[in-house]
Amino acid sequence: MMQKKTGNFIVTGIWVILFILFTVLIQIVDVHTIGPKSSSVGFASINGPIHEFLGVHTLWYSITYWLGFVPLSTAGIFAAVGLKQLIQRKSLLKVDKSIIALGVFYTAVILVYILFEIYIVNYRPILIDGYLEASYPSSHTMLACCFMAAAMLECGLLVKNKKINGIVRVVSIIIMAVMVIGRLVSGAHWFTDIIGGLLISGALIMGLYSVLSMLQEKHTRKGRRKHVLYISDRNPGGGEDHHGRISV
Repeated sequence: MMQKKTGNFIVTGIWVILFILFTVLIQIVDVHTIGPKSSSVGFASINGPIHEFLGVHTLWYSITYWLGFVPLSTAGIFAAVGLKQLIQRKSLLKVDKSIIALGVFYTAVILVYILFEIYIVNYRPILIDGYLEASYPSSHTMLACCFMAAAMLECGLLVKNKKINGIVRVVSIIIMAVMVIGRLVSGAHWFTDIIGGLLISGALIMGLYSVLSMLQEKHTRKGRRKHVLYISDRNPGGGEDHHGRISV
């Protein structure tokens, strides 16, 4: 099990490295001024033709803009769950560890968003209200993938109803797919903006998955210890109980 936990964090690290490498490459490889107001973008020979082929579709821009509030609403729901637990249990330490981990995850996502609003890699292929806007990585792609994937993971831990979990997974995957494809088709992003959004999403989601898996394993081990101690109390003489379990 230790190998599995280590493997999860190694995979997280690989995602992070891939994102960093891609971010560096996009600033030095095939950089040309093909954007509005002579703005430049890397991998221009790829980004330019794809953007020209797909064009600009304001309908898809509007759809993905409003759809973006759905992932944000899931964060609000889990924040409400955490607040309710905090009020009822009167201690942050008694709030579910998975909820706290989710709060840290949301904070990390927001910090990444702020970072690339300050450190601008490249601008959008279109002007928004006449102005250039930061475009890399696609924030809608990142927020949709991160928040909806987090919703799937958290519901898997908190909700025992398999049917509800199944619905959450299907809806989440549909929203992520529509958001990723829609942002590209809308013409609001370069192709590499979407790839960057997917790479950083993969890193953040894998990080959350690694932590939640570790917490779940600790919870399972704790439950097993309690079970064995319970049997030991019922069979104080040691040896085997009636189930064949060796008591401690």
